[in-house]
Amino acid sequence: MLRSSNGRQGDRAKLFSRRAIALGAGKATLVAALAGRMYYLQVVESDRYKTLAEENRINIRLLPPPRGRLVDRFGVPLAINKQNFRVLIVREQTDSVDTTLDALGRIIDLADRDRQRVVRELERKRGFVPVTVRENLSWDEMARIQVNAPDLPGVIIDEGLARAYPWGEDFAHVLGYVAAVSEDDLTGDPLLELPGFRIGKAGIEKEFDLALRGTGGTSQVEVNAVGRVIRELRREEGEPGAELPVTLDARLQRYTTEVLGDESASVVLMDVHTGEVLAMVSNPAYDPNAFNRGLSHAEWQALVGNDHAPLTNKPVGGQYAPGSTYKMVVALAALEAGVVKPENTVYCPGHMTLGNQRFHCWKRWGHGNVDLVEALAQSCDVYFYEIAKRVGIDRIAEMSHRFGLGRPVDVGLPHERSGLVPTVAWKRATLDQPWHKGETLVAGIGQGYVLTTPLQLATMTARLASGLAVKPVLTRHVMTKDGTIAPRPAPELEPLGIARQYMDIVRKGMHEVVNGARGTARGSALETGGVEMAGKTGTAQVRRITMSERQTGVLKNEELPWKYRDHALFVAYAPADNPRYACAVVVEHGGGGSTVAAPIAKKVMEECVRLDPSRRHPSPEEMLTLPPENRPAPETAAVDDPQDGEAAVTVDDDGRTIPLPARPPAARNPRET
Repeated sequence: MLRSSNGRQGDRAKLFSRRAIALGAGKATLVAALAGRMYYLQVVESDRYKTLAEENRINIRLLPPPRGRLVDRFGVPLAINKQNFRVLIVREQTDSVDTTLDALGRIIDLADRDRQRVVRELERKRGFVPVTVRENLSWDEMARIQVNAPDLPGVIIDEGLARAYPWGEDFAHVLGYVAAVSEDDLTGDPLLELPGFRIGKAGIEKEFDLALRGTGGTSQVEVNAVGRVIRELRREEGEPGAELPVTLDARLQRYTTEVLGDESASVVLMDVHTGEVLAMVSNPAYDPNAFNRGLSHAEWQALVGNDHAPLTNKPVGGQYAPGSTYKMVVALAALEAGVVKPENTVYCPGHMTLGNQRFHCWKRWGHGNVDLVEALAQSCDVYFYEIAKRVGIDRIAEMSHRFGLGRPVDVGLPHERSGLVPTVAWKRATLDQPWHKGETLVAGIGQGYVLTTPLQLATMTARLASGLAVKPVLTRHVMTKDGTIAPRPAPELEPLGIARQYMDIVRKGMHEVVNGARGTARGSALETGGVEMAGKTGTAQVRRITMSERQTGVLKNEELPWKYRDHALFVAYAPADNPRYACAVVVEHGGGGSTVAAPIAKKVMEECVRLDPSRRHPSPEEMLTLPPENRPAPETAAVDDPQDGEAAVTVDDDGRTIPLPARPPAARNPRET
């Protein structure tokens, strides 16, 4: 028994020893595995995990660059970046968001929509992330908030840059405006995803947005485990956007705007040799600064509900029948086709009959026998009915295209419309109808299907004055595919291919329009040092006066409601003997071209001749590479933010001080709202 018991104890001892060895081996294996893993993580993978830790500790944040300035041809700032004070709120630093917003609302204006937006954003974001309450605070508003800071827990003031347009409405349609990025604007550029980032939405701001946008900088900040910023470690500022000079003259642009007053109208003024647009005004306009800060519902409704269409860029987006301003094109088509000679006369009894239809001349009793020069000077409709019938609509259309009509001129602005020059084939393809001879007569005086834009009319006039295929431009630079700008190549202007004697006879007729004894615009001759202007009046009918209206006595254009009155047009160039400037004026529902549009053109052209902005052309390289203070362009004062009633001044090439037209006080300017 004793031996048997000792045997069992020995077996148990052996079993225990084997289990202890197995357990020890297991523990040793586990310790070895842990040691190996620790060695792998801390030695082999140390660089990788060190990088990950650093990435968790350090954030790289993108910094928006300053947007490039827009300046006029002489360096006068048109679109700049101004100091922008913003009020922010941090939820975790205030006991009650509602109480803080109530207190803030007693210090500055805080709209209900802003308050609702702030509450929504605070609910979506972490407590330490600041949320913008209002931007573009005035200095007084910022100062009031700072003074009351002890009573505004969680409220802080932040400073940045905001786009500003010191000339307000004067350049609105040409420059356009910037606004917040929408979902449709996202292209993968990280700059577009920055809160509060603005991009060009219209005009030159939109067309040159990539070049003006610049390159973003970076800020390296240290954060804790929940993402709170502890300190900034390093900052690299971005590359500001390129400064872009436009061809406009700020003095002429402002003067033209003031001449138009409260008319619904457009004016285009350009150099006949280079095509540079010196003034392009669409009236009424809007304040681009309002789009930058954000329009209220009431402001937006006031714009879209205005029957004068302040949001439409009329020089490129408005389409109008050219009326009698089209007669020079018809005359040249007839001369080139050989269906009429300058000395041939047509008898005008006040009307022309074709089939069973009567086509009236604007002069009820007619003009009698008139040749081409007299027909242009007196704007005889019957003469042009006759020569249009002889030459045909297709040859008129071909000549129209040579003068830039019926096709976009591609000046570099969005939403440019092409106008319309009809042909036999166009009507068949578009309306599935044959062309009628009566439609040719109507087209011969710039009515019917014919449509043009004011910019096209100015281009037509520049080509009439120069005999070259002038193309309008708004900048001396072009934007490349990579978003940089480069000097625009010198234009190679081709001749129109029209015999000089034909051009001269038409120019003579335009000269007689303004300076002749019987010219339709003889009351608008220039009064500037013997300089003469050549031009052509036009009146485009919006609707015909019905027989019932005639029977009730509604005979005069001014007796109709405004929207049914005729458009007034005038095109001109000066000096007549050595053309340098061309302009086109269109006054919507203004009545007669001679009574409304021509006097406007006279004032604008007189100012243009006086200032003579094309006498000097800083090179594109100068404008791009030299800082503003070192450029050869004249220095300016009080133009960054001209106040009501404050006159700005500039200095000409001879060092003489020239005052710029002062903007009248808001109370006296009917366009200010």
